Amino acid sequence: METLRLGSTGPNVKLIQSLLIKLGYSPGQIDGVYGSQTQRAVIDFQRDNGLTPDGIVRERTWNVFLKFLRGYDIYTVRSGDTLYNIAGRYNTTLNTIITANPGINPNLIYPGQQIVVPYNIEVVFTDIDYTYEILERDIEGLKARYPFLETGSIGTSVLGKNLYYLKLGNGPNEVFYNSAHHSLEWITSPLVMKFAENFLKAYSEGGQIRGYDIADIWNRSSIYIVPMVNPDGVDLVLKGLDPSYPFYEQLLAWNTTGRPFSEVWNANIRGVDLNRNYPARWELGKAQEEELGVYGPGPTRYGGPYPLSEPETTAIANFTNRRDFSLVISYHSQGRVIFWSFLDLAPPESLEIANLFARASGYEVADVPPEAAFAGYKDWFIQEYRRPGFTIEVGLGRNPLPIQQFDTIYRNNEEIMLLAPLL
Repeated sequence: METLRLGSTGPNVKLIQSLLIKLGYSPGQIDGVYGSQTQRAVIDFQRDNGLTPDGIVRERTWNVFLKFLRGYDIYTVRSGDTLYNIAGRYNTTLNTIITANPGINPNLIYPGQQIVVPYNIEVVFTDIDYTYEILERDIEGLKARYPFLETGSIGTSVLGKNLYYLKLGNGPNEVFYNSAHHSLEWITSPLVMKFAENFLKAYSEGGQIRGYDIADIWNRSSIYIVPMVNPDGVDLVLKGLDPSYPFYEQLLAWNTTGRPFSEVWNANIRGVDLNRNYPARWELGKAQEEELGVYGPGPTRYGGPYPLSEPETTAIANFTNRRDFSLVISYHSQGRVIFWSFLDLAPPESLEIANLFARASGYEVADVPPEAAFAGYKDWFIQEYRRPGFTIEVGLGRNPLPIQQFDTIYRNNEEIMLLAPLL
């Protein structure tokens, strides 16, 4: 990890600012600028954790930060310990420790035994740029806290990043949510990840969300989530283009807009718009490209040389074909709108479900605009399976949406994600 000190800037500064707020320190606003207030908060953190209080984030401080960023510690039991006093020492609860350590006997722990101890903070970050690195760490943290969570990879991106999936529930009715086909729309990744965290927590506690019995959903349904379909593109948008980056020269040539990648790039790292790369009347989408000013790889609207030319779309299609999804939702931004149809192939219940989602979210139900009418994931799913598929555009404004919209976006969509597995 890079060394951070007074004057440093960037995503890692935002990361520690957000973490310090979670831990009860006061670094100021999350702006990615390591100013004097952030420095004072780091010094207080270092002093409280037995570190040299110099206000510089080097390896030792990062190692302590990383434990909190993962959301848990591995604790070695000492003589005289009980789970109750360990929970008190970590300001957490007995139930969270028992949940994180299946099979543990609270009355028979022994010196030298290693246990997972979750911290009393939430795992998923929802107030900062959500990079692939943060996604990976959040998945690790959720898996440690909730060992019954199934996770894995459905494939890899062009640059070899894992396309992670999470599975919530063990029931026969399978549904699928995916996010961030488009890199500017990365805010949809923490949306589904925060839903997963809240769902897992409620299930582990035998609780409810919005009056929905989570154990009942868990037993009736299996919710599959791929939170970041386009990790290469997301990192390009959030971290910027470095000369050592693969495809560096090509990307410079492909971005003919004159604007930064952080403002315009929706494609994958090869300049292919993943949501125009599925075999659902792909040729009609291809025929639109010249009219849209698209002549090859670029920030958006290029459907690739042929359908499923990209490893990301191939992985999503193969994963879909291996499952038995009764319904799928592909999350995008922006517009606060629900798209439900593809040609005349959607089943009759699709519009009814779209209206139900609209009532739950306050979003509008609409027909897809012509420039986005073909070769999308939900189009392909409807075409292949004649089952309900939805593209939901969250938030309002210009992509990338400001993270300050997250809380509203989450409130609007939480009930949709609770309803879908019950339909």
